[in-house]
Amino acid sequence: MLTGRGTRYRNLTVLMQSEASLPLRLALVGMSGAGKSFWTKRLAAEGWTAICCDDCIERTLAPWLAAGGYSGIDGVAAWMGWPDSANYAQREAQYLEEEIHTLGEALTSLDQRSEKPLVLDTTGSVIYTGNNLLLRLRRRMTVVYLAASAEEQQLLIERYLSDPKPVLWRGAFQPRPGESPKETVVRCYPTLISARRQSYEALAHCTLKVAELRDPAFDVAAFLGKIRGQLERGR
Repeated sequence: MLTGRGTRYRNLTVLMQSEASLPLRLALVGMSGAGKSFWTKRLAAEGWTAICCDDCIERTLAPWLAAGGYSGIDGVAAWMGWPDSANYAQREAQYLEEEIHTLGEALTSLDQRSEKPLVLDTTGSVIYTGNNLLLRLRRRMTVVYLAASAEEQQLLIERYLSDPKPVLWRGAFQPRPGESPKETVVRCYPTLISARRQSYEALAHCTLKVAELRDPAFDVAAFLGKIRGQLERGR
């Protein structure tokens, strides 16, 4: 997961940026609910090519989803179930397998998508796809981490509870006797965020604060300007 190697990989920014900037290729990473899909859609509206990993994974899982009467990204979350359910571990592994395949295909397709800027909307679990794929991702694209502050963790928890998206807990869901699944989520989700943060930071070329991105005046030009500014300072 590239954990603990942030300095080493950030030293490669200049080399990778020359590949990724013409045309600009962005990979957005961060927790579910951080705004990856929102900014992908805004960039797509400006003419960018957009690849949504969730959509690709959903298509590959379609036969299993249909068998249970599920569809859409909400259907994927329902199919996976709560992390304490009987089928969760097997379905978590199947989801990750499809995610690895999806990311590999997306990176392989970059050479055929070179005519205009491209944005890749990754899943929150992209950091579990293995070092080989993550190094390819970092070499081929500019990775932007949308980082939620500690104060915003509660909002991410509430979003997960009210509108669940597929989440790979990777052992972070640890129920206590007498707890309901929702109570365990509230207690353990901050642990999951903390465990992932270091990996996101090590993978990313630059980091944008989610709180700043929520400003209604913050448009696509400002979004791209923040990215370019951080990359220039890193040279």
